[in-house]
Amino acid sequence: MNWTEPIDIYCERTDPSFWAEPLNAVSNIAFLIAALWAFRRWRHAGGEDGPALFLIVLVAIIGIGSFLFHTFANRWSVMADVVPISVFIYVYFGLALRRFFGLSWPWTGVGLIGFAAFSFGVEPVLRPLFGSSAGYAPALLAMLGVGLLLRREGHPAGGGILAAAGVFALSLSLRMTDLPICGALPIGTHYFWHVFNAVTLAILVAAAIRAGPRSQRARSETLHRSE
Repeated sequence: MNWTEPIDIYCERTDPSFWAEPLNAVSNIAFLIAALWAFRRWRHAGGEDGPALFLIVLVAIIGIGSFLFHTFANRWSVMADVVPISVFIYVYFGLALRRFFGLSWPWTGVGLIGFAAFSFGVEPVLRPLFGSSAGYAPALLAMLGVGLLLRREGHPAGGGILAAAGVFALSLSLRMTDLPICGALPIGTHYFWHVFNAVTLAILVAAAIRAGPRSQRARSETLHRSE
């Protein structure tokens, strides 16, 4: 495989030069702003929540990886773009199972395997509707499912997760419209995907920080007492 082979899949790029996607590249600063905002909330909450800090670092890495892809635009940089996003999705889903639902580690592992199987299984089904964005649809469905379940149980994180799902739905639609409207809008809409994704991640991390490890432990103890 040629790791330096150029990739041109976005409306804004018209040549293989480094700054051929200025808006798509610079808009990744939104992830760094989101990470800084979340870090301030993390410190205000006590600065002892390791999993939340890891998520904050991932948000910053997502911005850096996406910047690399929209400047170098080749096979190695696409990995720098998609891998951190995938890691965030699975880490956050696992944290949600532990922190919001109080599941044990074994059941969290089962949930993660089930989510992975669902994601890989449903992507081909959704591809005719979502196109190249089909890989992100399972994350949207997961946010909706988790948010609705938490809302039904009266969990304070439910509203935040549903809000994140709403922003992500808008973000996903803007990613999908980038190429179709290229003729009418040569700069495309992909940069909005970055901005609204950064907002989505900030909301998700804030929900995790609000719940906190203490909330997770208290919920687990409550579940054990009720068994």
